[in-house]
Amino acid sequence: MTHEDYLGRVTQYIKASDDELAQFKAITSYHAGKYDEDASWQSLNQYVTENENSRGCVAGHRNRVYYMALPPSVFVPVAKGLKKNVYAEDGVNRLIVEKPFGMDTDSSNDLARELGALFPENEIYRIDHYLGKEMVKNVMTMRFSNIFFSQIWDRKYIDNVQITFKETIGTEGRGGYFDDFGILRDVMQNHLLQVLSLIAMERPISTESEAIRDEKVKVLKCIPPISADDALLGQYVAANGKPGYLDDDTLKNKQSRTPTFAALTLWIQNERWEGVPFIMKAGKALDSAKVEIRIQFRNVAGSLYKGAPRNELVMRVQPREAVYIKFNNKQPGLSYSTIQSDLDLSYHDRFTDMQIPDAYESLILDVLRNDHSNFVRDDELETAWKIFTPLLHQIDQRADLPLHTYPYGSRGPAELDAFVRKYGYDRSNANYSWPVQSVSHVNSSNKL
Repeated sequence: MTHEDYLGRVTQYIKASDDELAQFKAITSYHAGKYDEDASWQSLNQYVTENENSRGCVAGHRNRVYYMALPPSVFVPVAKGLKKNVYAEDGVNRLIVEKPFGMDTDSSNDLARELGALFPENEIYRIDHYLGKEMVKNVMTMRFSNIFFSQIWDRKYIDNVQITFKETIGTEGRGGYFDDFGILRDVMQNHLLQVLSLIAMERPISTESEAIRDEKVKVLKCIPPISADDALLGQYVAANGKPGYLDDDTLKNKQSRTPTFAALTLWIQNERWEGVPFIMKAGKALDSAKVEIRIQFRNVAGSLYKGAPRNELVMRVQPREAVYIKFNNKQPGLSYSTIQSDLDLSYHDRFTDMQIPDAYESLILDVLRNDHSNFVRDDELETAWKIFTPLLHQIDQRADLPLHTYPYGSRGPAELDAFVRKYGYDRSNANYSWPVQSVSHVNSSNKL
């Protein structure tokens, strides 16, 4: 690419004013080279050194961050080239590694071992952008700073937990990439499992990054490998004028059995969560786009109001961040009927003057601050892969594992409702609809 081609590529989706964009372009540069050629890395090092000299960077402050958003097959060659030729001897070095971190336990461990031989663990940042999302970062604050949540956050009060990831688009020309990974590796082993660990972990001794990551590893070690009996797999087919997964032109294997949808149930074998199903659902080409955490509480013991729906706590990660609690209320007026309502904190209505940063923006700032809290540690990664690897190998090797089709634009396989019902989820509040509210803004000087 030319320098201008590069600038066009990296700025085409940036939302900024013309002045801000011009400032960004002025400090952004492109330097071409080959991954496996020392001369290319030495040329890059010379280029960066000249840049540092022109900015007056003194010894001890020549700090460098390397962000590898690359195919995993070149992670190690690039890391070797960086360490040998571009590593700052008189400053701080930090290596950001974009997923996927391997394909299973063994490949992940091999990658970790090779990267670990080049960079110490405190210089490696395995980035999972879901840990940078505002609502995911809010899970710990909500759990551990509110006494009413801390008292009911266990198997005595919670019946089931669902973590849902839905996309309305299919692979859309990315079938070649997606077919190597599938929905489990692409979304569930990393993004959704990270969310689960934050919901389920014990209270850390502090908010220091290692204390948080210690508790995440502990709870993941309590989860046995996922059983095929606790899995529902699906693949979308053509519908509503949209092509099916196997119709993707970039897909080489037209008999592929790669899942584009999965519902998995995980069990945490510890005192807090014994017997509580954690249900992960993720899929492409579905009826809506959203990511949410839904915690359903148990029925009220000896309830005076028979048939009243269960309480639920919902954290909507995207779109339009929100936290709301479904609770039962008397029908206003002369009636004594019970209706379901909500206590609603919608961020876009409540925090009208606040801009929520993009997840990557937040995480890159954490790298500069040397905060590892929202990054995946090596032992955490290994433990996560152990939960998924046996099922992934079954999917890769067994053609007889059921794969249910579902129409493009649907809720998923027809068997989904029966699957979640098997684990105790109660849809008695299925008729509840999220209210559409109009918001009036009042100046602080006005009186109501």
